[in-house]
Amino acid sequence: MKTAPDLLQQTRGTPLVAILRGLDVTQAVAVGLALYEAGFRTLEVPLNRPGALECIEMLSKELPDDTLVGGGTMLTQTDVDAVHAAGGRLMVSPNCDARVISHAAALGMLCAPGVATPTEAFAALEAGAHALKLFPSEMVGHGGLKAMKSVLPIGTEFWPVGGITPESMGAWVKAGATGFGIGSQLYAPGTSAADVLERGCAFVKAWRDVAPAFALGG
Repeated sequence: MKTAPDLLQQTRGTPLVAILRGLDVTQAVAVGLALYEAGFRTLEVPLNRPGALECIEMLSKELPDDTLVGGGTMLTQTDVDAVHAAGGRLMVSPNCDARVISHAAALGMLCAPGVATPTEAFAALEAGAHALKLFPSEMVGHGGLKAMKSVLPIGTEFWPVGGITPESMGAWVKAGATGFGIGSQLYAPGTSAADVLERGCAFVKAWRDVAPAFALGG
């Protein structure tokens, strides 16, 4: 079984997290395969909608082995246990709760909790976070991300989440983003697998267009 550092290294190939809020169990595999075809390798199903655990279990079983599947809006240790039992190996939250982060890290999950301040960022890393979800990214802004990057350990992974579009990715990379979480711009309940494929391809192309700048440090 891959360790969390292995999983983090895996995400770096295409560090785009598909946030599938409201994913229906009848559509889960088709959407997951469409995202895989588009180039996505990391999928998050937020727990605050019905059927999330079932979707995580289906995606974990049916998608290729190099796909990292997990849960979002994971607020408690019970959430962590439930996602892990369903086969999820990714822990994402909108907040920074050291107890939840450390519990997920102890299970070998890749942890990407939400942070919006330097205090939260340092606390998350101390608890065992592997990447930091910058949320809500519109509130923190490019300037806020640059400021946090200047004081956090070199190499800290930052994934802005909230309102990310293919067109906005370049400016975020210049500010220090190393990946992205992409939600309703990619998938919303009722979106067809064909539309997800088309949108997913646009995001992957945009990432690959800005990835050389990312590799050079912006």
